[in-house]
Amino acid sequence: MPASSDAPESSSGGSRTRYIALGLFVLVIVALAIPKIRAADDESGGGGAGGQGAPMGIDATVVRPGSVSEEIQTTGTLRANESVDLTAETAGKVTSIRFEEGERVAAGDLLLTINDSELQAERERLQHQLELATDRAERQKALLKKGGASQEEVDEVVNRVNVLEAELQLVEARLEKTKVHAPFDGTIGLRHVSEGAYLSPQTTIATLQSTNPIKIDLSVPEKYATRLDVGQRITFSVRGTEQTFDGRLYATEPKINPETRSFQLRARAPNPDGVLRPGMFANIRVTLGTVEDALVVPAVAVVPALGAQRVFVVDDGTAAPRTVTLGVRTDSTVQITDGIAVGDTVITSGIQDLRAGLPVRVETLNGREEGTGGR
Repeated sequence: MPASSDAPESSSGGSRTRYIALGLFVLVIVALAIPKIRAADDESGGGGAGGQGAPMGIDATVVRPGSVSEEIQTTGTLRANESVDLTAETAGKVTSIRFEEGERVAAGDLLLTINDSELQAERERLQHQLELATDRAERQKALLKKGGASQEEVDEVVNRVNVLEAELQLVEARLEKTKVHAPFDGTIGLRHVSEGAYLSPQTTIATLQSTNPIKIDLSVPEKYATRLDVGQRITFSVRGTEQTFDGRLYATEPKINPETRSFQLRARAPNPDGVLRPGMFANIRVTLGTVEDALVVPAVAVVPALGAQRVFVVDDGTAAPRTVTLGVRTDSTVQITDGIAVGDTVITSGIQDLRAGLPVRVETLNGREEGTGGR
């Protein structure tokens, strides 16, 4: 019998333990749920204009009309306005070099001479023969007038004079080929020959570059081919300097490259100080056009929404979504062609957290601290 009386007590103790554990579990659940319930109440209470939730602090900008330029960004390479590898027209030994590396030269300056001693001797011989033939021709003409010579004899000596004159001109031309002259104004590069070296027409003596103005080769996608033409302005920058340079398109390739589907263009830019050098890599902006009185907002203010574009404006202290139509884009701004008006206050921060009717407070307006928000 004692064993039978202990069983109910043990059963009663186990039930009490379970009740206590269940009670503690319920308390924990309630404790965890209360903050969420309060947050939901706060959120529902602040969802409308008459809610009691604290307004969300935001940055905003007031829409004002202004100008915006549509641009293409591309890359290109700088080219010399004129460039040539200096070579000789004839083979021979270099007898003199008349330039210094890196110096500026003028068109026609003598840069190098090749041994011409044989040609000089040939020219002197022909000059003597020409003098004798000319004197003989004069005597034969005088005899012809007196009947002492025939017309055939006169024609023969005159023809001899003409042949010698032609041969002398040929030697003079060959002598000119032993000299290398600058074909245009420019800067000489590093030379690759020395005095006494044997030169052939395939040997490069040095390079000559004219770099003011300088050319810029660039390409753009074919979809812009109809919007680009001679005279349009470009701006570009190169590595090693913070300066921005201006240029103008002056020539276009008449065809589209079928492999890259790009359109080739060439521009010129002034380079009086020689800062720009041929071969430099350039980051280029090509201006397609400028829109005046455009409504422009920061690009961060525009968000996609179900196949459309949307911005939020401040309307009576709350966020109000507006579906907009976009125009010209730049790196940091976008033109709005429909959906907002001059004077609207467009929200530029916390866009992902906004919803219709959410109370907001403008803290920064057009980049300046503000005390209150509004339209």
